[in-house]
Amino acid sequence: MLHLVPVLPRDGAQHTKELAATLDGIGPPVRTKAEPGTRYAAAVVDATGIRTVAELRGVHENLHPVMRSLTDCGRIVVLGARPDPDDHHQAAAQQALEGFVRSLGKETGGGRTAQLVRLAPGVTAAQAESTLRFLLSPRSAYVSGQVIEIGSGTGSAAQAPEVTDWERPLRGRTALVTGCARGIGESVAATLARDGAHVICLDVPQAEADLTRVAGALGGTALPLDITADDAGARIAAALPADGLDVLVHKAGITRDRKLANMSAERWDTVLEVNLDSVLRTTDHLLAQRALRPGTGRVVATASIAGIAGNAGQTNYAASKAGIIGFVRSLAPRAAAEHGVTVNAVAPGFIETKMTAAVPFFIREAGRRMNSHSQGGLPVDVAETAAWFAGPASYAVNGQVVRVCGQSLLGA
Repeated sequence: MLHLVPVLPRDGAQHTKELAATLDGIGPPVRTKAEPGTRYAAAVVDATGIRTVAELRGVHENLHPVMRSLTDCGRIVVLGARPDPDDHHQAAAQQALEGFVRSLGKETGGGRTAQLVRLAPGVTAAQAESTLRFLLSPRSAYVSGQVIEIGSGTGSAAQAPEVTDWERPLRGRTALVTGCARGIGESVAATLARDGAHVICLDVPQAEADLTRVAGALGGTALPLDITADDAGARIAAALPADGLDVLVHKAGITRDRKLANMSAERWDTVLEVNLDSVLRTTDHLLAQRALRPGTGRVVATASIAGIAGNAGQTNYAASKAGIIGFVRSLAPRAAAEHGVTVNAVAPGFIETKMTAAVPFFIREAGRRMNSHSQGGLPVDVAETAAWFAGPASYAVNGQVVRVCGQSLLGA
């Protein structure tokens, strides 16, 4: 039998009992002590109370004995605290956990992942349940070496009701996905529908045939619309049900690659308009119209590791995706406080799509190999991350940019 084992240091643990109770409700049996000869599906460490370098020894003491007992595709989650700017000893010890986790993710192999989940001051382990469920499940297979903070700037969104059905958490809710006639967008729409949402599928009129096919297969609604149109926000609002929208996923995006010396103004403008400016305008309009429901409202944007690490020949694309990160970090606390809406972003790495299939072989192989998993991701990997952000139980996840890249070496 596989066991989920929370490894809890004797010193530096603040959420031991609550964490154990939360994990116990997730599914696999929980053990709080390593047992010889047992194979473990996951190890969870509560390091939230660590305040000194000496206390970091507890992380080693508790993880070291189980590392060789983790199953293939096992999960490691370290629970930490936000570094305190007024306590440089605590800040050093807590920041050390980030370097530890990122390195651990690169050395475990076998499809295993390692993450750091930070709890903001006053946040409980129970508020991290949706995040723990995601990170401890197969749905996070292509997410590793990430730092996720719970409770950062959640404001009134933290008052959202708890989920009652983990199998279909979006039952009775409405989601809108842009750019969903194919590829990653189609996978996002399908995953949200699987979770119970009625999905409004949006793409350009030129893709109406594929869009209608996707919407029909999901029992959703097709909305052929150019997201860059001046009235796009108003037309989206008019297409929503009377009780508004629960989930808005911005997936529409394009590339027009050239080195800057060879890039026309038209290529620059088009990419920035589609990938960034349309996201800002439509989100602003829907928030201003109160079209996103307070408490359950979720905005999920799409960044890229190109926006974090840069990429030759993609100055326009990287600028647009870095802009998405700035948009998320700035808007998230205000959207939560003023509207009860969370704002997050996924940042995909090398994902196997029809677009990447057209990339020259050697470049494509490099993209696959340059990460801790030594393989490309799938559209569903991005979709599962978006679905985690979209869930009602993720009310305390806000302002986060999570890379779905197998822990790519680029920008790591």
